[in-house]
Amino acid sequence: MQDAVSFIKDKIGNFSPEIGIILGSGLGSLADDYCEEAVPYSEIPGFKASTVAGHKGRLVFSQICGKNVVMMQGRFHYYEGHSMDTVVYPVKVMKRLGVKTLIITNAAGGVNTDFKPADLMLITDHINFMGANPLIGQNDDSLGVRFPDMSEVYSKELIALAEVCAGRLGIELKKGVYMALTGPSYETPAEVKMARTLGADAVGMSTVPEAIVGHYCSMNILGISCICNQAAGVSTVGLTHSDVIIAADLAKQKFITLVLAILKSIK
Repeated sequence: MQDAVSFIKDKIGNFSPEIGIILGSGLGSLADDYCEEAVPYSEIPGFKASTVAGHKGRLVFSQICGKNVVMMQGRFHYYEGHSMDTVVYPVKVMKRLGVKTLIITNAAGGVNTDFKPADLMLITDHINFMGANPLIGQNDDSLGVRFPDMSEVYSKELIALAEVCAGRLGIELKKGVYMALTGPSYETPAEVKMARTLGADAVGMSTVPEAIVGHYCSMNILGISCICNQAAGVSTVGLTHSDVIIAADLAKQKFITLVLAILKSIK
């Protein structure tokens, strides 16, 4: 990890990021719009190459709205065959670089029947249904405690801030619980019914490992899901990854406008 941090610092010089953003499927255009320095994952010690369509696989550094920001343009997924350590490694590196606030975004399936494609949902809590926890193994006391409290993973202060920003912009926001499953297969109707019964409003294949580790590292976490499809059993048609990208594309301008307003408002 120290090799990764040293390598990145050689690339970015005196730039010190304070806010990190993980950009989900179809939402990477924010990094295209604001790119002062880009470092491909393939060059960074300990990082892997991104294999998912719509993920460019690079760290992008830029000053946005007066804030020093690092963006992950693409992420690592458990379903790609990566270990949990690999999935959350970039979050730990961001912590070492100085990041204090982490905005995690994703493309998700709507379990709540009131949700429709291109809605944005603020994550208020999550359910880890991935069968693994990224903190399993030897603890790094320099990053966090062995048994971190999970009472408030997603900052209530940042959620309130996002709602105020959305209100000013006239953007409707949903709020809800995100359930993470491993994928890569989409959920069956029975699994979606289970998710709803357990209290989930949206389902996806990411975010929760990164949120757990970000919170463990004492970062302030804001989670935003782009509802890109109605999950099986809610929708009457089949699901494809291309549909997810199309829906994310429809929502991206709304998403970018909201994130810029949030960045500007973070103290």
